[in-house]
Amino acid sequence: MSQKDVGNKVPIYKLKKTDEVMKYYDEWGIENKYDQDMLDWNYTGPKETSEVFMKYQKNTEAKIYDAGCGTGLVGVELQKYGYKNFFGADLSKKLLDLVPKNLYQKLDQIDLNKNINEKNDYYDAVLCVGTFTFGHVKPPALDEFIRITKPGGHICFTINEGIHEEYGFDKKIIELSQKNKWQELEFFKSKIFLSKPYSLKIPSFIVKQIKPPGFVILTNSSNASDFTCPNVKVPTHIRLS
Repeated sequence: MSQKDVGNKVPIYKLKKTDEVMKYYDEWGIENKYDQDMLDWNYTGPKETSEVFMKYQKNTEAKIYDAGCGTGLVGVELQKYGYKNFFGADLSKKLLDLVPKNLYQKLDQIDLNKNINEKNDYYDAVLCVGTFTFGHVKPPALDEFIRITKPGGHICFTINEGIHEEYGFDKKIIELSQKNKWQELEFFKSKIFLSKPYSLKIPSFIVKQIKPPGFVILTNSSNASDFTCPNVKVPTHIRLS
């Protein structure tokens, strides 16, 4: 599915500039419309990604960096299973203001296309759900995710299939694997990420970081006729070094 076709169905995918994306999300957060839309659409991204993540990271004390955390949907999901050390970052201040109080240890408003102001080898895991998509965060962010994740940690993320090759995520993932920066753990198909108003299936990765990290890739059919919105790949990797 072309970006034009996708943009006609998901308006935010038409945006090119960071300030436009931020403004869109800030307005989307007014009167909590963002969370309500996620409920109405039966958005399962945080739930599915959390389920994959928990297969590999059993330590509920793990320090988790939620990149593109939005209103904290990943933290809300993982908290159900005893995880509690969440550190979030998002482009939209408005969405960050909607994160449940005391759920995250820290929340930062940042552009993930720039360097992340965090220490090397600090987090046990990085999760990134719904952020690698049209007009959002680009492949170099993966280098930063690896940098801030401890050896033996996990990196779990989704990638919109429409940008997987167009933005160069396919090449970046191979490059990092060849350089022994991370290791693939699993590749599998996801279930339905959204059911309303877009029928969207999403693939997923899970990556474990070990010196180097490892990752798992979740994927689904690449047949665009199956969707009224693009696929999303959700990888989980493990860091190796």
